[in-house]
Amino acid sequence: MPSLLLTNCRVVNDGRVTEADVLVRAGRIERVAPRITAAADRVVDAAGRHLLPGLIDDQVHFREPGLTHKGDLATESRAAVAGGVTTFFEMPNTKPPAVTIAALEEKFARAAQVSAANHSFYLGATNENVDEVEKLDPRSACGVKIFMGSSTGNMLVDNASVLEKLFARSPAIIATHCEDTPMITANEAAAKARFGEDVPAGEHPLIRSREACFASSKLAVDLARRTGARLHILHITTAEELALFSPGDLASKRITAEACVHHLTFCDADYATLGHKIKCNPAVKAASDRTALRQALLDGRLDVVATDHAPHTAEEKAQTYFKSPSGLPLVQHSLQLLLEMHHDGVLPLPLLVEKACHAPARLFDVKERGYVREGYHADLVLVDLTARETVSPENIHYKCGWSPLEGRSLRSRIDLTIVNGRVAFESGRIVEGPSGQRVQFNR
Repeated sequence: MPSLLLTNCRVVNDGRVTEADVLVRAGRIERVAPRITAAADRVVDAAGRHLLPGLIDDQVHFREPGLTHKGDLATESRAAVAGGVTTFFEMPNTKPPAVTIAALEEKFARAAQVSAANHSFYLGATNENVDEVEKLDPRSACGVKIFMGSSTGNMLVDNASVLEKLFARSPAIIATHCEDTPMITANEAAAKARFGEDVPAGEHPLIRSREACFASSKLAVDLARRTGARLHILHITTAEELALFSPGDLASKRITAEACVHHLTFCDADYATLGHKIKCNPAVKAASDRTALRQALLDGRLDVVATDHAPHTAEEKAQTYFKSPSGLPLVQHSLQLLLEMHHDGVLPLPLLVEKACHAPARLFDVKERGYVREGYHADLVLVDLTARETVSPENIHYKCGWSPLEGRSLRSRIDLTIVNGRVAFESGRIVEGPSGQRVQFNR
């Protein structure tokens, strides 16, 4: 593998921004120092630009197997590296769902063939597979996913005794989607009675209500406290839910929580222009919730940032409310959206890297990734905070071909993404070749 020397970098790592050179050899970061004079096969002068660890996205839906008209492991992992995401953890609600260890290993085998980014996969829980969950080797996968609302197929776990067993017996971290399904069902019926099939998109946060989110998240937290489970609640959306979590560093926590970039970016006023393009579960809520989520990143109630990247075709999203599926494509633009928050004075660069790189590595016990450190895998992203980029169909790498950000001018640009020491994206182009590896865990 060719060696690479990155010079004059503004390295954002371990809570600081420092001037340094970074030498990469044999897929690893060999040296980080103020000045490196060693020979390398290629030298990149990064003057004026910032070097970050590659992002670790702990929640994506890449749609393979069974839903590959929307996206697949090859296309969406390439979109990920185009956005500086070098590692992803993918969800089990595919067709068939990954609810057995055998199905999980089939996904790993496929990713080994086609993924441009490092990868791991969640084992999905159901009302019937507690025994399968208990068999999971915690070193083999990122965790166990429990849909406590809004599921695909038979993956909704709504049996109280099963939930208790899963929380008590899971050998790996439990990641939950928390929304109360009976509340949502009642809200859907009321909306349908009022509007018929064509419910306005702006009703979505009322149907997938804040009360439904809080009730389910509280149930999950109560279960974790009672059983001692290691719980990570995904995509928090409301100010009320934040009271369930403790501020501070995640090192001492058994219960952690995540924010997603779309809930940090959009608010309910955006339904008027974007409609079902931002329809997702749980829903984008009020501007006051967005403000509360941002503040919770600063005080540590929210521990990591992810995307919940969930592509659908434009034709699917253009349907009426009950037919339009929930989810939006985000993994290519998550870092740029976080950098928008930095430009707005909301999110300091070191904290951005903490929430998107360091914290997910520590939370999931990822081995030798998530930092710019000597000896670690060389997963790196070089960004220009002074170069604008307008999102357009011509520069979108998602298989679905669209983004809710189209036409938006972003104030930062991803110039270079390195995965395991190899350039995987540069100057707007995917660089084909072997890159992604199965993530290893220190468990």
